[in-house]
Amino acid sequence: MINPFLDDHSEKSVNAPATCLVICGATGDLTNRKLVPALCNLAEDNYLPASFVVVGAARSEQSDEDFRAALWEGVKKHSRRKISKEAWDKFSQNIFYHQLRFDTQDDYDALKVRLEKIGVEYKENFNYLYYLATAPKFFGEIAASLKRAQLVEDPKRGVRATSIIVEKPFGNDLESARILNLDLCQSFAESQIFRIDHYLGKETVQNILVFRFTNGIFEPLWNHRYIDHIQISVAESVGVESRGGYFDGTGITRDIIQNHVMQVLSLLCIEPPINLDADSIRDEKVKVLKSIKRLDPVEVKANTVRAQYTRGIVEGKEVLGYTEEPGVNPKSQTETFAALRLGIDNWRWSGVPIYLRAGKRLPKRITEITIFFQKPPEALFKGLGYKQIEQNVLAIQVQPKEGISLKISSKPPGPRMRSQPVVMEFQYGDSFGVPSPEAYERLLLDAMKGDATLFTRDDEIEEAWDILKPIFEVWEGSSDPALVRYDAGSWGPKEAADLLRRENHRWRRL
Repeated sequence: MINPFLDDHSEKSVNAPATCLVICGATGDLTNRKLVPALCNLAEDNYLPASFVVVGAARSEQSDEDFRAALWEGVKKHSRRKISKEAWDKFSQNIFYHQLRFDTQDDYDALKVRLEKIGVEYKENFNYLYYLATAPKFFGEIAASLKRAQLVEDPKRGVRATSIIVEKPFGNDLESARILNLDLCQSFAESQIFRIDHYLGKETVQNILVFRFTNGIFEPLWNHRYIDHIQISVAESVGVESRGGYFDGTGITRDIIQNHVMQVLSLLCIEPPINLDADSIRDEKVKVLKSIKRLDPVEVKANTVRAQYTRGIVEGKEVLGYTEEPGVNPKSQTETFAALRLGIDNWRWSGVPIYLRAGKRLPKRITEITIFFQKPPEALFKGLGYKQIEQNVLAIQVQPKEGISLKISSKPPGPRMRSQPVVMEFQYGDSFGVPSPEAYERLLLDAMKGDATLFTRDDEIEEAWDILKPIFEVWEGSSDPALVRYDAGSWGPKEAADLLRRENHRWRRL
């Protein structure tokens, strides 16, 4: 993978330096399903450093061979392309295992000895990249233990680069996010911390900046004068599956809107950064998040909807209601669907409604950003039998089909003066002839290079939580707005449609 903002000859497009990737929690599902398959695909595309090793670290005791065998099963099942046994055998010779009990300092000290030994064997001064594929409650403890074991270099004086990658959730609210950030910064500098949100690694999300700032026909229209409103929808057809216990203590707003949706929104609405460096882009994203109007209690009741699915039909199959799912409290008040109306209180976006929704057990899996442009005057076409001129609509689909479509009006063939909407569309697979890589491929490679552009900074995390803080205070402190219900297989409760209808808007998919 190369930086989409740079050509093939840029200095940032070269392979990453020699790297030792240490995965803490390496026997978990994330490593098996996402991380190692992504690394295999990077190896197949010759994007990995010339010297690269993986050290899996987890509580259990096992040999290198046993660990490699378990990973091979995951690669065969989850890799986006078929990896030959020969290619795996070559790649897996650079994979090792180390027993690491997170609360035992001796294990970290032994890890240091192991890493130094690997460096001697490879005759390489590896950069260390620690991936915490663990529950967030372990982040601070692991970071501090690595520091005590002298496995964290000062970024200003270190002989090697050391960085840490942490997975969401980044806290459960504003206060816990601040505590987590402080804990990590006790051991690592902010420049060494890579908070990963896999949505930012998706090609279509990365393309937002390129689309906006390299197309002269759109950037002049990207403001309140020409855009009527914006919708961002994250729809999932699945329920909570095996995550009932986790999800019931979290809800869809914390699980999806606080991170994925807020990140996409901030990218969509930023001002042009002064350059394409990581902090220049992230500075502008933070400005957007700071400009989002915080809702007071009355506005929360008027501009938010929370709901929970009941039994219904999804993709032709009858499914259980949320409170019947394994691991879920039968009396749960956790939302599986949320819809919000927000506004950005700055010059560019003043008065433009922004509608966000996310939900489980909806009719189909789709993540979509939709920009509705202002309607043109209709005076010219009065008396010609027009019902209504339709709005131009720009739709950016993030998943499952990555692409962009634009709805315009055109005259169909025939003697009558009529208008009919038509859609111009491109999809990545059709236009570029190759499938998009997995998000983790891009993000892992960027972390090895030290490029933090697609990772979230501490102030981004805290601003996103601050936006939602007054909403949670109302939701968790009263029964107004009430938790409403919707049938599994529907597009959510009617209250979500009413949220738009009062301004003569409607969800693109309803």
